[in-house]
Amino acid sequence: MKNVKVYSTPTCPWCIRLKQFLLENNVAFENIDVSSDQAAGEEMMRKSGQMGVPVLDIDGQIIVGFDRGRIKDILGV
Repeated sequence: MKNVKVYSTPTCPWCIRLKQFLLENNVAFENIDVSSDQAAGEEMMRKSGQMGVPVLDIDGQIIVGFDRGRIKDILGV
């Protein structure tokens, strides 16, 4: 099983779509709300070089945005 982290905010529509996609594909993930956790936001920016959400970390592979094709390839779903 891969270690999956989703850096998101509660109001981001793409974050909601990404998390729904992961749930539909039975992918366990840790949701990290960067709107309420400044340290997590800094960690996300360090990993991705981006301030925008969602940012997905799959075993150290960083995906910015909801790139369904790339996510499917990495997760094998």
